[in-house]
Amino acid sequence: MVRGEGYRDESGDIIVSMLTSHGYSLVGRKLLKDDPIEIRKTIEELLGREDIDVIITTGGTGISRTDSTIEAIRPLVEKEIEGFGEIFRFVSFQRIGSAAMLTRALAGVSRGKLLIVLPGSPDAVKTGLEIILPEIPHILYLIKH
Repeated sequence: MVRGEGYRDESGDIIVSMLTSHGYSLVGRKLLKDDPIEIRKTIEELLGREDIDVIITTGGTGISRTDSTIEAIRPLVEKEIEGFGEIFRFVSFQRIGSAAMLTRALAGVSRGKLLIVLPGSPDAVKTGLEIILPEIPHILYLIKH
């Protein structure tokens, strides 16, 4: 027999910690299955909320059969920030070598909001946020003006 210990969302915890340490307030947090329909529906709902400026997801960005977050979200993106994925892979390459080519990350703008789609590993989340957090105020300024 095995005793189940609930799922611990370490990457989500890192996102919350890094955002709050940079002065951002968290409006909500939700765990989803790797279901592209559920992911897209949730993102569409969040895009309709006035109290949200940035939406961050983690996980489901790999190349396995069940990874579908990028495919679910990319059609909602009006303007992709290609440089984010490029810099993310460059920094990842410096840290983990050629395995970085398997890494997929996405940032873009949709309906006046910033979407950030990060891989699920805690190290990848830290890397992605270290890259984009300093730029969020400027990105939001550009989106709003």
